Amino acid sequence: MSSLNIFRATPEHLDTAAQLFDAYRVFYGQASEVGAARAFLAQRLTEGDSAIYLAVDAAGAGLGLVQLYPCFSSVSMGPIWILNDLYVAAGARGQRVGEALMARAREHAVETGAIRLELSTAHTNTTAQRLYERCGYTLDTQFRKYLLPLGTG
Repeated sequence: MSSLNIFRATPEHLDTAAQLFDAYRVFYGQASEVGAARAFLAQRLTEGDSAIYLAVDAAGAGLGLVQLYPCFSSVSMGPIWILNDLYVAAGARGQRVGEALMARAREHAVETGAIRLELSTAHTNTTAQRLYERCGYTLDTQFRKYLLPLGTG
């Protein structure tokens, strides 16, 4: 896709980011809450506690987003990034937008001195799994993931 532009989101891009983020949440079975999505992302951008990259077309329409959260590995004693959210709008799928966003996430991790990127996805999301494997990610066979629900989130 020649008219694809990927850049780090700032508060001026909040409306585009919120629409994509809301669609991402709907994809995962949540009710649409654009206002809450906008408030959540506004807080991330204001506090600088995540890195959000947007993919837009030549007209500025949102095609996708990736959101990364910083973390650390105690064992490796180095910084890592959690690739927590990746979404490509339905109309942009099959155009390598996801691969471009994944490449930008990798660049961001390298630029910030991270030792690795980590992500997880639903066992049933085989489309995303194929994308991740094309991008060089490998399935972790050493560790098992556990969750402890603490509230209504």
